[in-house]
Amino acid sequence: MKAEILKALRESEGIVSGSAMCAALGVSRVAVWKHLQKLQEHGYVIESGPKGYRLLSAPDGLFPWEFPGRAERVTFLAEAVSTMDVAKDMARKGCPDFTVVIADRQTQGRGRLRRVWQSAAGGIYVTVVLRPDLPVLISPRVNFLASMTLARLLREGYGVEAGVKWPNDILVQGRKLCGLLSEMEAEGEQVAFINIGIGLNVNNDTAGVEPPAVSLKALLGRQVSRRDLLARFLDEFEAGIAAGAWDAVIPAWKTYSVTLDKPVRIVTQKEELRGTAVDVDENGALILRQPDGSLKHIIYGDCFLQ
Repeated sequence: MKAEILKALRESEGIVSGSAMCAALGVSRVAVWKHLQKLQEHGYVIESGPKGYRLLSAPDGLFPWEFPGRAERVTFLAEAVSTMDVAKDMARKGCPDFTVVIADRQTQGRGRLRRVWQSAAGGIYVTVVLRPDLPVLISPRVNFLASMTLARLLREGYGVEAGVKWPNDILVQGRKLCGLLSEMEAEGEQVAFINIGIGLNVNNDTAGVEPPAVSLKALLGRQVSRRDLLARFLDEFEAGIAAGAWDAVIPAWKTYSVTLDKPVRIVTQKEELRGTAVDVDENGALILRQPDGSLKHIIYGDCFLQ
């Protein structure tokens, strides 16, 4: 209902009468007023008068009703320990495909290899629960599709020269704009669910964050609508999954890569390696040419450009 009320207010060039809104929504004036009060409590400035209602301003909120058509699958939390933890619990309890968990802030957001992800207010911190009909072997392609889709959106929609660093960071001018994390559970040889976690610096302050980070606000010199950005990403990501062109994912990802043909340092849970990143195979493993000329396939680890 809140989504429908906001749609009516936003599409109107002026005031929307209470009677017109009630007729369009099929509810009473009391019901409309209750929803308007809730919206005002969440920061929406709505002018009311004898002639009806007018939306004066809206917060940059990531509330479920800000995602028409998705609201029933969106969970919004003002604060969470980690959206990945919440999403994992929901996935194990059978939540539907493309369930979205959003937090305004995370107290213990995490990145790869259990590193801490700084989660100050103003960023996008989201986990998407996916249930693709895929064998475990090719499941890493889902993560690569997510990072490639977001990098493309940032380039085409915001004019930001975003590049993907293996396995799943997004960099701009060598600074980290976004990190992605995936967690999977399987049933036999098939995927049960894959959770894709995203931490994207939008309007949050990244000063002092290590390694060097940057936000869209700093790059563009203005506030960026988190709602619009996240809504566009979810639409494009879902369309990419529905297309099912999994053999095309890694080749497409490579066109945005800032890792290939570069000297790198790779840190895994067992060792540290150096060499040149020469390729990424069909399932996302990095192919590293070591100083002795030998090639090594690295499935999991952190990559640092040298």
